[in-house]
Amino acid sequence: MLRRDLLAGLAALAAMPARGQEAGGTGDAAASAPTPDDVPGLQLGDASAFSPDMVREMARSRAEQAYERPQRIPKAWTEISYDQYRAIWFDARNALWNQSGKEPIRLDVFPPGLYFPTPIDISIVEDGNTRPLLFDMNVFDTSDQFPDLPVDESLGYSGFRLRAEIENPGIFTEFAVFQGASYFRGIGAGQIYGLSARGLALRTADPEGEEFPEFRAFWIERPAPGADGVVIHALLDGPSCTGAYRFRLVPGADLRIEVSCEIFARRSLENVGIAPLTSMFQFDETNRDRFSDFRSAVHDSDGLLMHNGAGETLWRPLANPASLQLSAFGDTDPRGFGLMQRERDLDGFGDLEALYHRRPSLWIAPRGAWGQGSITLVEIPTDDEIYDNIVAYWRPAEPIAEGTSRSYAYDMTWSDQSDYGTGLRVLNTRAGQARAPEGQLRFAIDFEGADTLPSDLDGVEPLVRATAGRVNSPTVQWNRETGGARLAFTLEPGNAGIVEIRAQLRRNGEPLSEVWLYRWTA
Repeated sequence: MLRRDLLAGLAALAAMPARGQEAGGTGDAAASAPTPDDVPGLQLGDASAFSPDMVREMARSRAEQAYERPQRIPKAWTEISYDQYRAIWFDARNALWNQSGKEPIRLDVFPPGLYFPTPIDISIVEDGNTRPLLFDMNVFDTSDQFPDLPVDESLGYSGFRLRAEIENPGIFTEFAVFQGASYFRGIGAGQIYGLSARGLALRTADPEGEEFPEFRAFWIERPAPGADGVVIHALLDGPSCTGAYRFRLVPGADLRIEVSCEIFARRSLENVGIAPLTSMFQFDETNRDRFSDFRSAVHDSDGLLMHNGAGETLWRPLANPASLQLSAFGDTDPRGFGLMQRERDLDGFGDLEALYHRRPSLWIAPRGAWGQGSITLVEIPTDDEIYDNIVAYWRPAEPIAEGTSRSYAYDMTWSDQSDYGTGLRVLNTRAGQARAPEGQLRFAIDFEGADTLPSDLDGVEPLVRATAGRVNSPTVQWNRETGGARLAFTLEPGNAGIVEIRAQLRRNGEPLSEVWLYRWTA
């Protein structure tokens, strides 16, 4: 599956509302109204025994066998247009647990078709038993724009979304979507969908091409009345590996997801990404001159934040390079990393429709020691905001050998928070040609203020280093608008094709701010 096709589809379809529900993670009372007799509701099949160990055993057993491609839906379903796919939608009155009204969660399903050719198995777990969610075309509504397509036993749901009362009592608002390969998305209260997460990344930016393993089956535990969240088990399968996953989702002002997984390698996994994140960055103040656009900036995320095992907090502004760029930040036992959206004002974008200032940041906090490896950042050139072009993940130093398995656990926080780690945060980065002398570039980095930061900046000094070229005239100024300090300097790259820059504010010889990292390319 083409990366751009899949991600463009996810971006568009995440905003597609169910009937009685507005786009962007908001809903109305109709979405949770009692189900009348003439509305079928989602139906469950016969019960069988279930335990989480069964998912692990399925993954282990499959990894010992040759990979079998999943059954696909009829080709006619994948040849429909985007507008035709939008002409079929889930009737939210049919949501699972809508009839009883006791559970704190509502579950909706997505139809197959277009970008989603693989039906997935969804089952509901209760009292040690599991019952499959039966595919039923009657839970969907269609307009006259939806074509007459073949319906047979190969059809199945392409994914699901979850809703809860996270903003107003009685109104079940969408907070998570699982659909397409191993992709899933989440939001906190008042946010709209932006970046995505994946179960696993394989061979990202590899010349041989990327592999997209798929979540083939989900087991969703029926939440008890009054529960604060929901538990989901999932089976991952692909040509190179399988995986057993457990997610615990707790919606609210922030969406928290606890993840644990065990990866079973069919073949040696060398270029493997743990806790992968996918986002979009087109332009901001660092490359605004390349785009003719009425907006000030266009991005779902503006930086990669890292809190490394040594206790340093690193901020790497994202870029839209002229050619694919790969950056690896070596570390041992990282404390956390994530793609952040730090700009939170509408004026920072000027877009009344996309509302980029309401897109979530996503922070990954490892549980346990992850050992040696690198936080890896992939930046892909893009000329349009519909394409996700940013990928970040943890790449372990040691491959997962064929016939072995490896376990990971981590916590995810989807929110508007972006101040993980220590030190004064970077608020903004500006870059462009210096007026003089010719050939120099000027950088201006704004840091947040703090009660301990004196307005005369007494004792505050800049530390700026570059791997090539020459850094000139680093100075620290007070920025009255932000109430913090601005670090400015010029870079004379000379004949260098790539320059890595590292900067930090220090006070009396001690770190005062995050470490700002930047890669300049000719």
